[in-house]
Amino acid sequence: MCLHPTPIEPVPEDTVRVAQAAFPKGNVYLQMRDVLGVIYDDAQFLDLFAKRGRPVEAPWRLALVTVVQFAEGLSDRQAAEAVRGRIDWKYALGLELTDPGFDFSLLSEFRTRLVAHAAERRLLDALLDARKHRGVLKARGRQRTDSTHIVGLLRTMNRSERVAESLRAALNALAGEASGWLRERAPAGWYERYGRRIEDYRLPKGQEARHAYVAQVGADGHTLLTMLAAPETPVALRHLREVELLGQMWEQQFEVHGEGQWRLRDADAMPPASDRVESPYEPEVRFATKRQMHWVGYKVHLTETCDDDLPHLITQVETTIAPATDLGQLARIQQSLADQDLLPSEHLVDAGYTRASNSVASREQHQIDLLGPADEDHRWQSRVDDGLVAEQFQLDWDTHRATCPQGHATIRWRQTPTARKRTMIHIDFDPADCLPCPARTRCTRATTGTGARSLTVQPRAACAAAHGGVRHPLCASGRH
Repeated sequence: MCLHPTPIEPVPEDTVRVAQAAFPKGNVYLQMRDVLGVIYDDAQFLDLFAKRGRPVEAPWRLALVTVVQFAEGLSDRQAAEAVRGRIDWKYALGLELTDPGFDFSLLSEFRTRLVAHAAERRLLDALLDARKHRGVLKARGRQRTDSTHIVGLLRTMNRSERVAESLRAALNALAGEASGWLRERAPAGWYERYGRRIEDYRLPKGQEARHAYVAQVGADGHTLLTMLAAPETPVALRHLREVELLGQMWEQQFEVHGEGQWRLRDADAMPPASDRVESPYEPEVRFATKRQMHWVGYKVHLTETCDDDLPHLITQVETTIAPATDLGQLARIQQSLADQDLLPSEHLVDAGYTRASNSVASREQHQIDLLGPADEDHRWQSRVDDGLVAEQFQLDWDTHRATCPQGHATIRWRQTPTARKRTMIHIDFDPADCLPCPARTRCTRATTGTGARSLTVQPRAACAAAHGGVRHPLCASGRH
């Protein structure tokens, strides 16, 4: 397919007349065309298409349809039918009433081109530019960010299914790439075991039989990987995506027990969820848990404006693996907003994003006030009557001295980096003061080391930025 950009004509007169008669009070798509104008143009997608070939449907229309079909939750077939039959869509797309539309498959092909050229962001960026130019989106207002889960488009499998289906996927890929090579080497039993999709109800019943099946799968996969590693094997076969995933899956899931007996690893011996492959057909998905929710897929962070006098509009979308913490995404989100000249002056977030380090970075790098709930104090002192919690200690940042509620001063104040590349301050009190102290049972349960109270707090700037200069449990952690 090739693309030859053409000027975008006004909405045809007949389409205008019928649309205005059908929607005398207006319609969201009529308003979109009237207020925002033509959001996309063909030149924005010129690099996605070849210079020669048969002409393609106008990409600016495909882009607009992609956006509105997402807004309405329509399939490709339903979206193509809407282009063919809905007056408001014809108005937004500038089509004649008699226009037959296009085949639904063009939408999937267009999305594939966007992904292949890493051009997905263009759809949102152009929409944001159109909003900025018409005054409905402003920088340095108020925005909020929150995250939600996205379930992967896959069938959830247990571990037995997952390893067997991974081997089946690799065999199918090899059969398509080098059927002769595979036919010469594959044992007859493989066709019976892996010829059909692996599903739980087809697997052996009973724990012993299931373990034997998994051991056979492990041995078969190892045999195939050994064949592929042989010097005479074509190098291209080793680099098939399904083959590489098979090797990764075997390394993560299996261990050799006894005399060459393959078995699944114990759960605590497996890699973390952020690294663990969950499906050979969508290797990017990961397993995650958030409170009572469990899912296999991704996590998406959505940022939108929330000024009282303007429409609430999405300004940034960040997709991560499912187990990725909210805390680590804030810097990337704010940098993306900065690149679009859309930074807010106030950024509202939930507790997953609020840490002192994020508050400091938001203020120092982007002049943003980060607003959100502070971490709750989960230490035992906050849950008992008259417990001596961290904020009852007086910290003198200038003299590097802390004083406990009983009037005892510290003997050590040292600043050290942590494994998370943060700087923390470690404060120790004198065992001679702590051990005989009458408030000891409300202050510390330390039984190791000196048995004295200790605090770990963040530096002064971090505490001040996060809590307006007031000490708070968020600023302290560690042994108490």
